[in-house]
Amino acid sequence: MNNGRTGSIPVSGTISKAAFYPPLNAVLFGVLRATLNSMPRYNAPFEIHVHGQVQLRPDVSFVHLQDALKPLWRYAGRSSLSDASASAYEDEPGIQFDAAEHLLQMCWTVPGDEDFRQTLDEVCMNLNEIADAGAAVEITFYDADFDEEEGPVTGESRDDFVMLFVGPNPAAIMQVQRDLLVQDMINMMERHFDAVELGDVVAEVDKLFAKRFDALVNSLEIGKPPRGTGGSSGNSHGGGRKPRHLH
Repeated sequence: MNNGRTGSIPVSGTISKAAFYPPLNAVLFGVLRATLNSMPRYNAPFEIHVHGQVQLRPDVSFVHLQDALKPLWRYAGRSSLSDASASAYEDEPGIQFDAAEHLLQMCWTVPGDEDFRQTLDEVCMNLNEIADAGAAVEITFYDADFDEEEGPVTGESRDDFVMLFVGPNPAAIMQVQRDLLVQDMINMMERHFDAVELGDVVAEVDKLFAKRFDALVNSLEIGKPPRGTGGSSGNSHGGGRKPRHLH
């Protein structure tokens, strides 16, 4: 009895091939999807700029880094990190690995779409595994159809800016977050107050991060909370269309 199903029924003592091999159309779809994911993108709606530097563990080699950044160079349609390291703009250094300093430096633009955000999630998880200290990575989505240099434009750009953080542990990541926040606050408030007057403000920021870290300690049982060092030398973020990083 076939219970209403159509098609052949395996004879007793034989093996149905369908139980071991996926349908041909599923195989072809998987091959096509993998091929499309590895192809360069043309007429992409965004130019995506990745900017930042990450201090790596001393034992990290180029092979380790290439594996960690595989989602990036695969997204760019390349077969290796070396092949993808050059930026879409010649005046940008691209992706560089300083083996002597154990440093990853990125000033790299690639054409892409909103699906690049998923790639970023994978890259950040991978960098957490090889980072020696916390670091911030800036991602800017530039609307490819919005060019102020070519004259007046109508409508608003779809530009977007994302700040991501990586590090070997939550304490290292929170330290970078705290330093950037303090620096931004100081840059803004120094227009109205002397730097020496802002000690109490910085102390309150440290209290907020300490409370957040205490919550992590209670749930994850990890190390000591980050403490202030006076901020970092990063730029403030925001205000108009973000200019490209030029070197």
